[in-house]
Amino acid sequence: MTDLFIAKWIFAFSPILTVLVLMIFKNWSGSRAGAAGWFVSLITATFVFGAHPVLLAYSQVKGALLSLNVLYIIWAALLLYNVVNETGAIKVIGMGIQRFSGDKSIQIIIFGWIFASFLQGVAGYGVPIAVVAPLLVGLGFSPVVAVAVPAIGHSWSVTFGSMGASFQALMAVSGLESSYLAPWSATLLGISTFLCGIFAVYVYGGWKMVKHSLIAILIVGSAMAGTQYVLAVSGMWTLAGFGASLVGLGTGLAVAKLKIYNQTSPSQIQLEMGLWWALSAYLILIAIVSSGVMIPPVKAFLGQANLTFTFPEIVSLKGWVTKAGEGKGINLFGHGGALLLYSSIISYLVYRSRGFYKPQALNAILQKTVKSGVPTSLGIVSMVCFAMIMDHCQMIYILAEGISMVFGSLYPLISPWIGLLGAFMTGSNTNSNVVFSVLQQETAQMAGLGTALILAAQTTGGALGSMIAPAKILVGCSTVGLSGKEGPVLKITLRYGLQVAGQTIA
Repeated sequence: MTDLFIAKWIFAFSPILTVLVLMIFKNWSGSRAGAAGWFVSLITATFVFGAHPVLLAYSQVKGALLSLNVLYIIWAALLLYNVVNETGAIKVIGMGIQRFSGDKSIQIIIFGWIFASFLQGVAGYGVPIAVVAPLLVGLGFSPVVAVAVPAIGHSWSVTFGSMGASFQALMAVSGLESSYLAPWSATLLGISTFLCGIFAVYVYGGWKMVKHSLIAILIVGSAMAGTQYVLAVSGMWTLAGFGASLVGLGTGLAVAKLKIYNQTSPSQIQLEMGLWWALSAYLILIAIVSSGVMIPPVKAFLGQANLTFTFPEIVSLKGWVTKAGEGKGINLFGHGGALLLYSSIISYLVYRSRGFYKPQALNAILQKTVKSGVPTSLGIVSMVCFAMIMDHCQMIYILAEGISMVFGSLYPLISPWIGLLGAFMTGSNTNSNVVFSVLQQETAQMAGLGTALILAAQTTGGALGSMIAPAKILVGCSTVGLSGKEGPVLKITLRYGLQVAGQTIA
């Protein structure tokens, strides 16, 4: 490795380092740190990596389009949360679950691990954290823990969740069939299932609580990992994440009845509404999202209007080529954000018909949604846009190449972290697979390593990277009053994300 390459690697890493230092050590908000990272990437790309005005312009348009995909979900998720919270339903749900099981580890397992994974299976980006975090706050967990737990807990299900979108990207970029890629991918993700469950519990109660909940983790983890493996290798990989988490829900509720965890106690507090009415918004959400994703006629009907842009080939002044193609499209009526929006509207009408709202409730809902959504949106746009600058100037590729050169024969141990890096930068396992799968595949072939194993490590790392992606942390923090205070959550998820990624393939 030459001194010139080392210098280029350091320059390529500088935007990421800027964000990490400012958020973790200086406690900057995600929006401020993202803006600083964007500025550093702009300067570095222009003066070191050959960016020119046309390249920068196209990269920012792509970034804006990708951001719209994210913001669609964020604003709809915030709206749903405020629709529910304005009725007092979050408090009711918390008290109701405590009646069902007062065991904190079981509450974390059911909500932060299983239910968050189920939401990933049917909805995808940002929804698990945005929906589950306020529920955990309602159960009495601190806002930081409430965001960190589902961020960690759901990440194992990302590759095969959302109808296997990330796995589809892996196959498309690598040119390999699911029958070749699925066994190793499902195996590594199966291992990470248990680790995500363990660390989700550990965040709140340490090893003492992990020991207490170990039986539940082993039973539920085996059910979810086993179901995911069977569905993936049998060719039904589009249902692997959804099916695994659905089985997990049933298993988790059964485990909660075991004597060791059944700590329910009668409550003298009179609830303002019934538990089922409080949960009705989330039951509506499950019904609508499942229908929009799982029922072909409904999916086809909602998928008729798509916003897409085609971009030309772009070449940097240093010769790095970004191929022509379509940017990230938006399915206007079938998007996860649209499904959340439908759920919000119907839930609002249901709650209003039951008289659960005070006068002027709609104004309060909209005002609170805007107040949380604006700073979060600024942070996400800046993060995604500087990632696109880096991608169009070879900076992300250089980062991964440098890692592979340094570790050589130990590359299989490092390959998940490359996938994790991609997810950290773009907030998406799908994008990480698009950016890094070819690099991982070529490195495996040159080193004589098993391609299926390395690509499985790539997508596993990309899935686990969901827990450390600033864009997703911003989503969760916005629903629990932590907008502008995302640093403490990132400290937690970064620590465990690196551990889980390393232990999964070790």
